[in-house]
Amino acid sequence: MQNGISRTQLDNGLLVLLKEIHTAPIISHWVWYRAGSRNELAGYTGVSHWVEHMQFKGTPRFSGGTLDREIARLGGVWNAFTYLDWTAYFETLPADKIDLALQLEADRMTNSLFEGQDVDAERTVIISERQGNENEPMFLLSEHIQATAFRVHAYHHEVIGEQVDLEALTREDLMAYYRRHYAPNNAILTIAGDFDSHSMLARINELYGAIPAAEPPSMRVRPEPAQRGERRVTVEGPGETVYVQAAYHAPAATHPDFFAMTVLDSLLSGPSSLNMFGGGISNKISRLYRALVEKELAVGISGEMPATIDPYLYSITAIVHPERTAEEVISALDEQIRLVQEAPPSQEEVARAVKQARALFAYGSESITNQAFWLGFPEMFASYDWFSGYLEQLAAVTPQDVQRVTQLYLQPRNRVLGIYLPDGLGVEDAEFVVEMGEV
Repeated sequence: MQNGISRTQLDNGLLVLLKEIHTAPIISHWVWYRAGSRNELAGYTGVSHWVEHMQFKGTPRFSGGTLDREIARLGGVWNAFTYLDWTAYFETLPADKIDLALQLEADRMTNSLFEGQDVDAERTVIISERQGNENEPMFLLSEHIQATAFRVHAYHHEVIGEQVDLEALTREDLMAYYRRHYAPNNAILTIAGDFDSHSMLARINELYGAIPAAEPPSMRVRPEPAQRGERRVTVEGPGETVYVQAAYHAPAATHPDFFAMTVLDSLLSGPSSLNMFGGGISNKISRLYRALVEKELAVGISGEMPATIDPYLYSITAIVHPERTAEEVISALDEQIRLVQEAPPSQEEVARAVKQARALFAYGSESITNQAFWLGFPEMFASYDWFSGYLEQLAAVTPQDVQRVTQLYLQPRNRVLGIYLPDGLGVEDAEFVVEMGEV
């Protein structure tokens, strides 16, 4: 046991991480699979997310239509998430009711039904979800930027998948993906809360231990080649607001520069949370807020530095003020980046950025559900040691580190620059002409 974490690997390859927390009679139980949009081939985009939906349709033992009511009746919550690198399922329940979660997840690791009528129904649901997303400016802009940034790597498509694939995928496609990826040797089980580790591990062995390992999913990672120049894209769609997004190719979570990039994000746009359950904190002291929002060039600014297996994107998004142009926002953004490239920020400013990033990290690590999340999340791209060393790594970032990563990564040739224009607003009105391609 290290850092209060019990770490065990069953004979079938299932990795189990347990953390006893006896502050409240609650337990959170998570199962993580190495199955995300990164694992999808051309023609099969969206399959990870669709399989996640099918896991709620039931097994011969657990009817899909009754579990919502049963978990709510017990005072619990449950949900699932599909991301670039993983899919995760969780249940948080009163401690004396957690066996339902253990039984459920062990059962649907191998026994989900994928009934034909359920597959057809979910096709309609997911296509409708995608079409709804297409009414959201930031979905449209981000999807085009992602596809432009990744021409080779599987990060090129959104998690929900392309509509042409959603229309074509079959029950057999879903089942094949499920059989390849939903196996104990491709999964991690994490539990945090009020339990005895010895007894819990015995019960896990009883329920999960007999599930056979599967042949590890074969995957050929195709590294994205370096960009040879800035790529620009314009997207038109519904709404009344102009958006600007600058997406820079950025290091993977295990790269030493990831932590300096996290501090840079905090300094430029305010800290962003890695935890989907984490709250936000004010970004009003960030450089871009002061330069864009306070000067009424933009009405909002945000940044995102995701933790991923392979190099992904650091994105800065601005909501353009109704009386200003995208070109003015981009000029101001570039000016703030140039200032960091030319002179390192002060030690005081870096210390403040680190403090904010640490605070947001702490806020996203408080509850028992969050604790169970953090047991598994870093294992998807590194190990739990990444989490336990996170604050120390942030504290070690210097002003020179921040300047160096800004010079290295935040170059025009390393970014995709996108503008979202509402329908009816021509490019001339935006005073900024952009074309897809490299310049």
